[in-house]
Amino acid sequence: MKELIMIKYGELTTKKANRKVFINILTQNIERMLKGENVIITKNRVRMYIECDNAKHIAQKLQKVFGIYSIVIAYKVNNNIEEVLKKALEIMDKNKKTFKVVTKRADKRFPIPSMEYSRKLGGLILKNSNFKVDVHNPDITLNVELRDYAYVYATEIAGAGGYPVGVQGTGLLMLSGGIDSPVAGYLTLKRGVNVECLYFDSPPHTSIEAKNKVIKLARIINEYSGKVKVHVVPFTKMQEAIFKNCPDTYMITIMRRMMYRISEIYAEKIGAKILVNGESIGQVASQTLDSIRCINEVTNMPVIRPVACLDKLEIIDIAKKIKTYETSILPYEDCCTIFVPKHPVIKPDLNKCITYENSFDYQTLINETIDNIKIISDLKEETFEELL
Repeated sequence: MKELIMIKYGELTTKKANRKVFINILTQNIERMLKGENVIITKNRVRMYIECDNAKHIAQKLQKVFGIYSIVIAYKVNNNIEEVLKKALEIMDKNKKTFKVVTKRADKRFPIPSMEYSRKLGGLILKNSNFKVDVHNPDITLNVELRDYAYVYATEIAGAGGYPVGVQGTGLLMLSGGIDSPVAGYLTLKRGVNVECLYFDSPPHTSIEAKNKVIKLARIINEYSGKVKVHVVPFTKMQEAIFKNCPDTYMITIMRRMMYRISEIYAEKIGAKILVNGESIGQVASQTLDSIRCINEVTNMPVIRPVACLDKLEIIDIAKKIKTYETSILPYEDCCTIFVPKHPVIKPDLNKCITYENSFDYQTLINETIDNIKIISDLKEETFEELL
């Protein structure tokens, strides 16, 4: 006999006229996540039902699908109270002592009101078991949803929340090997934005290990999406030109401005609507408000900074939760950490930036860089260097 999972949508139910679109995209994302599994999916505007062979296994996979408020391992029985009672006594943990019943009469044609049904079912459980009622702090909350059938459950697993990935279009994530940018990517996915990653590679100054580390981070993020690609930017010539032509105090500022220029042009090329990065206010010299304003001046594309107002410990907590932290702290330098001056400017002057940039032909370098970006669309675990 098939087991049953009931999905509660959560936030996307507030979308009213657009609810159908959101639910359809959520369904596509779930189908992608459960590809290869023996499941039957049905849905309506308030619930989704998944018939499967192993509900616990499927529920674990569904916890990485954004747009789901909660995942319920449910039991579908006829609406008569005797069948509901029988199923309730089967699923209630016999090691627990107290319970309460919560009834939701979704089908108003059902003749017994919710509170009355809860009292009636609770009384029958008391007569047929050793459980006691505790409406304030029960060991078990038995839920009954009265719809076309009665759906009975005592286990509800928190979903990932947010919106289904893809409902908001695509954003281009400037992914480094640090702690912050993978977290920024995760939080962006949670708001329904499909994410593609842009990595600035600067060999021989950065190692193949640093590049493979970033690809591994992208693969972890991809567990929440299934559509992540990594676009590898050959940044060596640009970085060396900056090192040769600009004062060391302004190197990071000029480098970030070039990154933004490249990111904007490339985002337009692939149809991304926003840039996303892991900048956190005041964390490093290039992330003071003065630096952010000066760097951001080169782009007209919206830049989303999901972790901008989080402190480092809050970011680390999320990184640990999504399993990127251990990879992020591997000791391989990315291009943002090489050539770092002892005292980078924290209040850059825009006119000086323009003067320094005009000392070399950066536009030709930008065009050459964009023409040579390589795309990794298969993030399966293997020798990453072979992909490039």
